[in-house]
Amino acid sequence: MQYLSGIILSFFLFSLLLLKKGKSAADTILTVWMAVMGVHQLLFYLDFSGVLLQCPHLLGVAIPFPLLHGVLLFFYVSALTKGRLMRRKTTLLHFIPFLGLYLLAIPFYRLSGAEKIRVFENQGAGFEWVQAVQAVFIMASGLGYTAWSLWLIRKHRRKVQDIFSNTDKKELQWLQYLSIGLGLIWLLVLFFDDKIIFTGAAALVLFIGFFGINQLPIFQSGKVAARDSQPLPLVDFAENEQPEQESVRYAKSGLKEDDAHLLYQRLTSLMQTEAPFKNNELTLADLAKSLGIHSNYLSQVVNEKEGKNFYNYINTLRVEEFIRLASLPENQKYTLLSLAYDCGFNSKSTFNKYFRTVTGKTPSEYFDFLKD
Repeated sequence: MQYLSGIILSFFLFSLLLLKKGKSAADTILTVWMAVMGVHQLLFYLDFSGVLLQCPHLLGVAIPFPLLHGVLLFFYVSALTKGRLMRRKTTLLHFIPFLGLYLLAIPFYRLSGAEKIRVFENQGAGFEWVQAVQAVFIMASGLGYTAWSLWLIRKHRRKVQDIFSNTDKKELQWLQYLSIGLGLIWLLVLFFDDKIIFTGAAALVLFIGFFGINQLPIFQSGKVAARDSQPLPLVDFAENEQPEQESVRYAKSGLKEDDAHLLYQRLTSLMQTEAPFKNNELTLADLAKSLGIHSNYLSQVVNEKEGKNFYNYINTLRVEEFIRLASLPENQKYTLLSLAYDCGFNSKSTFNKYFRTVTGKTPSEYFDFLKD
C-alpha cells in the first residue's frame, strides 16, 4: 500500500506543479523530479508485483534511475539558493553517469524477453559486473550530490546573512532535512532490501509535498540582485572611484580607509537618529540606498568596522534597542515580545535565539538578573 501511496502522491504533485502558474526555476526542476520519482516507483512496483515479467522488455529500464535523484536534488537546491537554472552545457555534464549506465547495460537490453526474465530470476547472473558498476555509481552519486547540496545550503545561509536583517524562511532548514533524508536513503541501500528503500522514498515524497510545493523565492525574482547590480554614486567620496562587482573581495575595493571611516560615522549616525533597523524587512540594499552608496561598500564597512556580517550587525542593534526600551518604566505595561517586534524582530523564536546569542541569557533571565 505504501508503494502505491508514493506513486499516487508523486504524480499528484507533478500535476499540481505542471499546472502551477508563474513557475520558478526551482518549480520546474521539482516538476521533473516528481515525474522521475513517480516513474521510478511505478517501475519498482511493477517489478515487485511481478507485472514486469509479463512485459520483459521493460526489465532493466530503471537501472540508471537512482542516479537521477541526487542530480535533481542538487539542481533543486541550486535553483532555490541562486534563483536560476544552470547553463545547459553544465547541466548535461551531470547526466553523463546516467547515460553511461544505459550504455553499459546495452548487452542486457539486446537479449530476448525470455533471456531477460532468466537473468532477473537468477539475480542478474552473467551481468554481475553491471550490477557492481551500478552500485558504485549510485552510492558515489547519491552521497556526493547530497554533500554538495548541503554545502550549497550552508553557503546560501552565509549569503542571506550578508543581505537580509531577518532570515526567517530564508535559511531553508527544511531543504537541509530533505538533503539529509535523501542521503539516509542511500545508506539504506547498503543494509536493506528494495521494500525498505522505496518505503523511505515514499516518505521523502510526502516530505517534499508538504514543504516544497509552495516554497517562495528567497530573492523575490531577483529584485535584490538587480538593485545591487546598479552602482549608486558615493557621497563625499573620491569622484574617480568606481564600485567593483560583488564577487570582488574587499582587497580589491576602491574604498579608501578615510572614506570607510567617514561612511562608518554616517552609518552610526543614521542608526542613532532614524533607527532603520526597526524595519523588520530591512536589507543591505535598502540601507545602502538610504546612505547613497553601493551595497558592496556598506558591506565592507560593516564587516571591517563592526567585525560582523549585516545580519548580526542589525540584530545586535535590535537587541540593544530592546534592552533600552524594556528598561524604561513607562514600557512595563507592554509584553517583552511586543517590544521585540517594535525593535524589528519578526518572530519570537528569532528574538529569543538572537537575544541569547548577544547576552548569554533569555530575556526573562536577563531582566530578572538586573532586578537582583
